Amino acid sequence: MTSTTRTLWIGTYPAAGAGTAAGLGEGVWAVQLDPESRTLSDPRLAATSPAPSFVATHPGGRVLYAVGEQAAGTVTAFAAGPGGQLAALAVVSSGGADPCHLLLSPDARALYVTNYTSGTVAVLLLDADGGFARETIAAGGPVTTLGGTGSPAGPDADRQDGPHAHFAALAPGGAHLLVVDLGADELRRYRVEARGLLTADGVAASLPPGTGPRHLAIGPDLDGRGELLYVVGELDATVHVLRWDRATSTAATVQTLPATTSPVRTGERAYPAHVVLEGDRLWISVRGADVVASFAVDPATGLLEPAGEVGSGGSWPRHFARVDAVTVVVNQLSHAVAALTSGPAATVHVPAPACITLMPGHTSRRWSTRRPRSGSTLRSSRA
Repeated sequence: MTSTTRTLWIGTYPAAGAGTAAGLGEGVWAVQLDPESRTLSDPRLAATSPAPSFVATHPGGRVLYAVGEQAAGTVTAFAAGPGGQLAALAVVSSGGADPCHLLLSPDARALYVTNYTSGTVAVLLLDADGGFARETIAAGGPVTTLGGTGSPAGPDADRQDGPHAHFAALAPGGAHLLVVDLGADELRRYRVEARGLLTADGVAASLPPGTGPRHLAIGPDLDGRGELLYVVGELDATVHVLRWDRATSTAATVQTLPATTSPVRTGERAYPAHVVLEGDRLWISVRGADVVASFAVDPATGLLEPAGEVGSGGSWPRHFARVDAVTVVVNQLSHAVAALTSGPAATVHVPAPACITLMPGHTSRRWSTRRPRSGSTLRSSRA
């Protein structure tokens, strides 16, 4: 019997881990998920690309974007087929060093790139089909690059030696782009102009020194007092709930909770990573503890209450996605992609997986699936 499955793309690091030389065979892998059985197919290497540690998809369903997380950062646009096939269209500069996140503008005519080491945010203009626009091709990269200088450093000398942009999201109302700066403990604010271009517009929120904000999710305005932002603190292992004020385009903290209460491996710390809000639940992946923690969202206020934690199905859960009510996690150090179930996680082997995305509208007939199995445990070279 066959069933409809969902095609997922997995971005990877070099097998030796983040910060090691790129271009040693890493790439983007295609995996299919059967949502009913929560099983995963044998992975297929869809494209070889240097350190594609973050991948994103165009809403038209025909283009996938992958960063090249290296000192001379790049972004590659791939033509995507329904079975997971990828063909490179063009490669351009990311506008900085070590790009680690990509975000499409609401009209999908701009791609925002955050560059971790240089702390910059850059704008790549796109054409209507999702390819790089002529201005981007002519420039060989961004038409605008902002940030990276003048930001304060945080107290963690190893990770907060300067600005480190890690994530971007459109603020409630869409007038601003928020850039999560792990190095400066800030949410930087950029005004969105015509065609998705940006201008610097100050700081939307400052978090306690040493927070190390990494990713965020945005909730609705439930109580009429403003939307809530759920910010993961990578370095202080917390989730910070901030209330957005549209009048001032700023946010203030209203709640702070530990991201996990699970024990961590000997000699390790807990490093929260990705966060997803879906209905009345918020999920956070936590490396070191190797769990996905869930929180109940109060339907009246949007505040959080811990609601349990489950094993990530491997070691070092860097990123995850919710696909048809299934949580699919990429576990970087055990080289495992896991579909979480009520029992043992269904896992498949992908070398150093770092990010997962789903191509909108792509379904296909089921490939052969693997039985659940566990992965090996390795140690981290850096958070």
